[in-house]
Amino acid sequence: MKKAIFVIFISLINNLSINAQQIKGIIGETNWMKNWTNFKPTAEEYPDATNILTGTISSDLKLYKRNTYRLIGVVYITNNAVLTIEPGTIIRGDVETCGTLVITKGSKIMAEGEVTDPIVFTSNREISMRKPGDWGGIIILGEAPINKVGGIGFLDFNLDPMISHYGGQNQDSNSGILKYVRIEYSGRKLNALKELNGLSLAGVGRKTKFNFIQISYSNDDSYECYGGDVNFDNVISFRATDDDFDFTQGAQCNISNSIAIRYPYSSDISGSRCFEIDSFDKIENADLTKKLTKIIATNITLANLEENNQGLVREAVYVKDKSYFSLNNSVVSGFKLCILLGSKISNISANLAKINLQGVLVNNCDGGIHSENAAYDSEIKNWFSNESFSIEYLKINNSELFLETNIKKNPDFRLQKNKTLAIGN
Repeated sequence: MKKAIFVIFISLINNLSINAQQIKGIIGETNWMKNWTNFKPTAEEYPDATNILTGTISSDLKLYKRNTYRLIGVVYITNNAVLTIEPGTIIRGDVETCGTLVITKGSKIMAEGEVTDPIVFTSNREISMRKPGDWGGIIILGEAPINKVGGIGFLDFNLDPMISHYGGQNQDSNSGILKYVRIEYSGRKLNALKELNGLSLAGVGRKTKFNFIQISYSNDDSYECYGGDVNFDNVISFRATDDDFDFTQGAQCNISNSIAIRYPYSSDISGSRCFEIDSFDKIENADLTKKLTKIIATNITLANLEENNQGLVREAVYVKDKSYFSLNNSVVSGFKLCILLGSKISNISANLAKINLQGVLVNNCDGGIHSENAAYDSEIKNWFSNESFSIEYLKINNSELFLETNIKKNPDFRLQKNKTLAIGN
């Protein structure tokens, strides 16, 4: 009996040791992407709409799973109203009118699905016709600070200017919750220079909850934050045409245990990245006394699934001048470069100290951290070669690095345990 107990104890210690060492990239005792996600929405048969959402909604409204809703035109939730969505509800964005949902300043969206019953925003097209940009997306306008002059902004998305402003002084403002939510085929192109995003967050406060969200096939960015103070946990960007996560206007964001999965031939010619980080959209409109953009990313996986480095994917992360970025315990796999720094960021302590990398695994990338100005590259390389950053480089296929990369199965982008041990986590 004592021997059996001893064996169980040793096995438990070994398992705990392996699990404790699995710290880079997304983590979890089980595959948290299982059940609620859908990496093949082109094959999903959604029910036809039974109800219509349109116009301005100025009082509390609840959407029910028993109905399927068609989102027609720009639908505004105003007057501090709360839109509550029952788990399992399906909302289909209208193609002809560019269905778009806007939660205006002071209003809330309470979209809390379940792991076995997610809430789905998707295209109104039939299976064979769906494509990125079929409809608009979700826009949330909040009361948290931005760094534009006057502290108030308006998104250039053809919205009603009377009710589409954002920004304020309340970093703790609460615009609701999105949990176990999928957003598919959003990002309608409005003109030659502007597309909507899957989820646009403008001046959103940190009491708003964003957990377990999957945005797939967005025709522009999956997630874009215009200022505000937000936290993301367990969120997914899949096959975005432009950036997976885009931050500007002094956005303050903590993002953890999250993943961007890119396909080169889904990317546009502008140079799409997993992270694009800038402090100002236009410097002439910026209030330089306000906060600069600051992003803290922990246990992040950035994966390009095209192993031969072809297509339009370049660097995984692009950081512009006067922005703070921390990447901790994370994996970057399959890109031309791991990080590209704006040309104004040179090896000056005040600048490079804003870029903090701790425990990053760079796999199968042509380069590590570089500058738009090649003259700075040797100094930048010397800066980040310090062992205190704990940056490791590998050259293996994604299929060897991650547990399961085949999206036709149940993809699992946690590190394989044997690889975790081998690289000394």
